[in-house]
Amino acid sequence: MKQIAIYAKKIFKQDYSVFENLLKGIEDLGWVAVLEKELAQQVQAKFHATATYKTFETHLDLQKGFELMISLGGDGTFLKAVSFIRDSGVPILGINTGRLGFLSNLSKNQIDQTLQRFNAGQYEFQKRSLLRVHTENDLFADENFALNELTLQKKDTSSMIKVHAYLGDKFLNTYWADGLIVATPTGSTAYSLSCGGPIITPGCQVHILTPIAPHNLNVRPVVVPDHMPISLQVEGRDRSYLLSLDGHSQHIKQGEKVTITKAEFMINVVKFEDNNFLDTIRNKMFWGSDTRNEI
Repeated sequence: MKQIAIYAKKIFKQDYSVFENLLKGIEDLGWVAVLEKELAQQVQAKFHATATYKTFETHLDLQKGFELMISLGGDGTFLKAVSFIRDSGVPILGINTGRLGFLSNLSKNQIDQTLQRFNAGQYEFQKRSLLRVHTENDLFADENFALNELTLQKKDTSSMIKVHAYLGDKFLNTYWADGLIVATPTGSTAYSLSCGGPIITPGCQVHILTPIAPHNLNVRPVVVPDHMPISLQVEGRDRSYLLSLDGHSQHIKQGEKVTITKAEFMINVVKFEDNNFLDTIRNKMFWGSDTRNEI
């Protein structure tokens, strides 16, 4: 019997019918839904559900016996779901109940069709690379990876900082800016994009260095091979700064070395033939749209 893991940060009242539809679709296929523990507690308390659910609590619970992870929410929810999957190889499918949805880009109105197509094997895995970060004080312990990006930025000051960046053993640049983003191809449509970084298609073996509000106007984002380690050190007027992995942040001291490498595992994202990256980008960013055509 197939076990399907389900993760959602929060089920709002207007989306409870979506959640019920998802559970019914899984049950109709003879599968077993396994909910993240806090989600199961939320469902039972908030919606007075009488059913009891099998649950998972940590990434160790997903190492064996799961056919699929379903993320129900937006891209932030998807990223958190990845922290449960890690190197287990369990594929992930994102159903969007949020707003933009580059990662969670499957419509909540097509849940039955989506489950049927997965059951019939009418899908492929799109492999997504991750970052791995190494710090002197092991700031992130065993959660030292990111699907989207690493960000090193100022914390408690309006003054800009200096980020010294090295590619391999070669000095790349000192960025005078509010901070620096190191992004994967997946993360190219996230924070990096809002700071002027390029869009990179999945499968490209690269990392992107994008400065945040650089003071040197001739400094631009740089695309580098992902097999080369990137080293960063920050300097400024504060004693500590903010180091973030997909929104999970820690304080880092001035001068402490940060090394970024490509993670040794990849994430399997479920994709259907009519739901590819190019379609998502074109639709989400309204490429080709022109209000003059609507007059």
